[in-house]
Amino acid sequence: MSQSVDRALSLLVFLEQGPHSLGECADLLGVHKSTALRLLQTLEAQRFVTHDVTHQYQLGSRIFELSNAALAQRSVRDIVRPHLERLNIETGQTVHLAALESGEAVYIDKVEARAGIRMYSRVGLSAPVHCTAVGKVLVAALPEPERERIALALRYERMTENTIRTPAAFLAELARVRAEGFARDHQEHETFINCIAAPVRDGSGAVVAALSMSAPTVSLSAEEAFAQRHRVMRTAAEASADLGWAGASPRKEFS
Repeated sequence: MSQSVDRALSLLVFLEQGPHSLGECADLLGVHKSTALRLLQTLEAQRFVTHDVTHQYQLGSRIFELSNAALAQRSVRDIVRPHLERLNIETGQTVHLAALESGEAVYIDKVEARAGIRMYSRVGLSAPVHCTAVGKVLVAALPEPERERIALALRYERMTENTIRTPAAFLAELARVRAEGFARDHQEHETFINCIAAPVRDGSGAVVAALSMSAPTVSLSAEEAFAQRHRVMRTAAEASADLGWAGASPRKEFS
């Protein structure tokens, strides 16, 4: 790599930490201030860096443009896929990615369990929001008026003995999801399946998908599946970071 290019990239990474003086930039590179200044001026001419009246250098607007363009060139599914695969390897269970479409949770990606029972779900299939963990996460992320509108409009089809049946119960569940940062399907959609889901955010902080791990009771008990919530939340947070989200910790995703 060209020495000048290497130094320029080192400066950009350095400025990611915050504003720095010319002297600090020169010290980082181990060069004279005049050399550092030439590099900074070149970067500033292309709007990669800027400086204020105190001559503190910081990242410029061109960085934001490039980062947005880079993210726009990759779909949510493409970016999150490696995280789904890793969670699948770590847990051995089925992992889903879902998005909200027309009031339903729609599966947009899936990694099958590494052994045992295969789930009926498939990419493109929709699922009710009141009795699935991904559905709860996606609705919980909406503004309160929209949450209430959806809760009042649902038919609340009874899938199992544990299925939520009323708007009040669903809204209470959504409040819990928002407070805890994850959702749980405790055999509410299928009698033998437990599921944990967490939100995936883009760079603006908007929830664009829900990531979940589903396990049949013959593979994991309800308690064992629930114990995987921190792993699911961590994976969703790492996927969100790859989408540009630099906000709350996994435990505070809805704050």
